[in-house]
Amino acid sequence: IMVNLIAGPKGNGKTKSLVELIKHAVEEENGSVVCLEKDKNLTFDIPHTVRLIHASDYGFDSIEFFKGFISGLHAADYDISHVFIANLFKMLNETDLDKIAELLDALDAFGNKENIKFTITATADTATFGDNIKKYC
Repeated sequence: IMVNLIAGPKGNGKTKSLVELIKHAVEEENGSVVCLEKDKNLTFDIPHTVRLIHASDYGFDSIEFFKGFISGLHAADYDISHVFIANLFKMLNETDLDKIAELLDALDAFGNKENIKFTITATADTATFGDNIKKYC
């Protein structure tokens, strides 16, 4: 599995964990590290070598757009080894968990094909997740 979902209620340390994982990836991995976030919250928290992309600059409005954006990132940089995504649900404004599960499956398949790891945070009640999402937690 190439997707790791860190989910939980607001304020339980997801962002702090994400920042630590990003720092570790920069030290340990040979490829490029990318971080997607909706707003400009992580600018001073993560190493300057990480490519930080603000979704608010691109108008993410659908899962299809998101998948295309990830493909475009890879097309522009074949050396990406890890993509971190901060607060996926807020970024996509999507509440249909089946659609989220399909996206995670697509990211996992893409990650396996291109050897890219995805670490994603989401503010959510994990009790509402079906097995199709829980397998990534």
